[in-house]
Amino acid sequence: MTNNDILRRLRYTLNITNQKMMDLYALGGLPVDENKVITWLKRDDDEGYKSCPDKAFAHFLNGLIINKRGPQEGAVPETEDELTNNIVLRKLKIAFNLQAEDILAILEEVDFRLSKSELSAFFRKPTHKNFRECKDQVLRNFLTGLQHRLRGKAPESDPS
Repeated sequence: MTNNDILRRLRYTLNITNQKMMDLYALGGLPVDENKVITWLKRDDDEGYKSCPDKAFAHFLNGLIINKRGPQEGAVPETEDELTNNIVLRKLKIAFNLQAEDILAILEEVDFRLSKSELSAFFRKPTHKNFRECKDQVLRNFLTGLQHRLRGKAPESDPS
């Protein structure tokens, strides 16, 4: 998944405005203007689309953590130069104050089964022997489940 995809999904899930997006970026230490936010929210094939760099997206995620959990005393959260799905999942876990059971329940809501040991492998250091890369499918299903939890499940379409 691209940073832009995740950004669009989070914006919809949290039902936030462009101004709130700018506020979250600023909380994360990167003030941006509305035009930049708009170009990052556009779809890949839209005119004016720009890819959201990892560093900028990390600032957004840090701002989300600060907004949801409050500022941490002392150290400012680390802003990564490169993001992986594992880091994005970890930052969302922190922002929404989720435990392993919560994440598994969110995944279960969208009929995606994962064991607790498989999930914990995503949060290990990359050098650990049991580290496992978080694939797009896992992150996509997590974001969909989070959306169902926070916004309600979309109504089933009528086949008639």
